[in-house]
Amino acid sequence: MDKLLIRGGKPLHGEIRISGAKNAALPELCAALLTAEPMTLKNIPRLQDVATMLKLIRNMGAKAEFNSDGTVLIDSKDLHFPEAPYEMVKTMRASVLALGPLLARFGEATVSLPGGCAIGARPVDQHIKGLQKMGAEIVIEHGYMIAKLPKGQDRLKGAHIRTDMITVTGTENFMMAAALADGETILENPAQEPEITDLGDMLNAMGAKVEGHGTGRIRIVGVDKLHGATHKVVADRIECGTFLCAVAATGGDVMLQDGRADHLGAVIDLLRAAGAEVEPRADGIRVKSDRRLEAQSFKTTEYPGFPTDMQAQFMALNCISEGDSKITETIFENRFMHVSELMRMGAHIDVDGKVAVTHGVPSLSGAAVMATDLRASASLVIAGLVADGETLVDRIYHLDRGYEQMEHKLRALGADIERIT
Repeated sequence: MDKLLIRGGKPLHGEIRISGAKNAALPELCAALLTAEPMTLKNIPRLQDVATMLKLIRNMGAKAEFNSDGTVLIDSKDLHFPEAPYEMVKTMRASVLALGPLLARFGEATVSLPGGCAIGARPVDQHIKGLQKMGAEIVIEHGYMIAKLPKGQDRLKGAHIRTDMITVTGTENFMMAAALADGETILENPAQEPEITDLGDMLNAMGAKVEGHGTGRIRIVGVDKLHGATHKVVADRIECGTFLCAVAATGGDVMLQDGRADHLGAVIDLLRAAGAEVEPRADGIRVKSDRRLEAQSFKTTEYPGFPTDMQAQFMALNCISEGDSKITETIFENRFMHVSELMRMGAHIDVDGKVAVTHGVPSLSGAAVMATDLRASASLVIAGLVADGETLVDRIYHLDRGYEQMEHKLRALGADIERIT
């Protein structure tokens, strides 16, 4: 099992490129199944979750070719097995995104209940309720969602769907399913993340009629058929935010090529309040920090609020900043698992339910720590970069699910970090 060995204390300097967004690439790989014509997706990151999704697509009978330049070519003309088995998707929650496209195109789908990070309950009931409103018959048997159209019905029906809670993957499933449905679908209370906007743009490039994606009301008018297209995946705002926090914590001056400041407003506002310099540019974001920062309190909320996927990384920054901070997690009930590991490195953190209070310390000390989920692993890397001595981060397969060659990018910026077995 691979680990990361980090020797901390080195400021970061230089330039790196932000990869394509995992949370956009996964639904868009599924959206490519909506057409029998060839699809070209550019800027796909080389991640474990992407590899799993491509394996799943091939297992269904489609062709999927991943080129060295980050381009994926998908031809699902011969797809004949609309099923996502547990053995293939048990480590990846995004498997649920296959449900909408398969049901819309083939009138049936069998999809395993999803896995992924153990950060709390992420129920699929919103997906099921929404697709049922569109006329699908769905049952859960033996750990699988089994969906089909009623006898005599050859297409899903447009519907008015208002979810009980904001759900990103639910919104994506409904958008993909509605693209081939009969009639108009209105999504009220949808997710508004940039990845939603990017998916809508891709669907429209395929001939769909989607409008309002990225707002609080999405309208989709179903079409009879979608065609092939070429689409470039948006840059990963969470990877970008992670490197922003890493530079702010360690000090230095870094240019993040392709970073989108307009997708990171809440994070950038907090970094500036802490004392870091963050400069949006036409080709990315430049971040500078040359002093100890001031801890900042925040609460995670749905986009455009502070993202739950950045909570752990900013907590690591707060731990070595001046003063106390109050961090409230409102999205997931089990997303403070990194706290005990940060405390092993000398951080002072008090947790009471959904609230964590950090008490800034002048420095952290290197230690052997264990990653518990994707973003927790990133927080431990940031802590290791600023700690005195050596930090050994175990179970970094979590990190590989969401960050493309993180150690290579950090090494290019001057960090002393290596992957060991």
